[in-house]
Amino acid sequence: MLPTLFLDRDGVINVRTIGDYVCHPDAFIPTDGLGEAMPLLAAHFGRIVVVTNQAGIGRGLMSEQDLAAVHEKMFEIVEAAGGRIDRAYFCPHAKDAGCRCRKPATGMAWLALADFPDIDFENAWLVGDSASDIEFGQSLGMRTVLIAGKSEEAEQLAKMRIDFRFDSLLAFARFLNYHPT
Repeated sequence: MLPTLFLDRDGVINVRTIGDYVCHPDAFIPTDGLGEAMPLLAAHFGRIVVVTNQAGIGRGLMSEQDLAAVHEKMFEIVEAAGGRIDRAYFCPHAKDAGCRCRKPATGMAWLALADFPDIDFENAWLVGDSASDIEFGQSLGMRTVLIAGKSEEAEQLAKMRIDFRFDSLLAFARFLNYHPT
């Protein structure tokens, strides 16, 4: 059975806007190499899901409809390149809400498992750019991949045990293409 890939969105799939949110489709800028990376990843992974914290909703800066429009653009870009994302999950809550879905909490993973019972967390990978992404993956027994981590978390990330580190999602996809696991 092919493994499952859990992808963070901001900083991995699209360019992260430091101190701001991607609130509208025109603000969604794919990361360099996304179009080449996603078909490679689709060939390697049986299931690809996005798990993304979107506190802008909880803070009233955007609506769930705004996020749906952003995700529609994301899906279109990925599909046009020959890749796929099977589903996108999001946490709309602010950091201090204490919810069970905001990474590093694992609620989004359990939603994915409910939708796709064939997911095996121990045969899954998490790709993200933050400490909370890595903690999310580790707490579920996934292999973890850090993509050019958040500079404001550099010290914390340097101390973490992370399975792989790459400059981009494309670099990770190329690695898998040449080093299948």
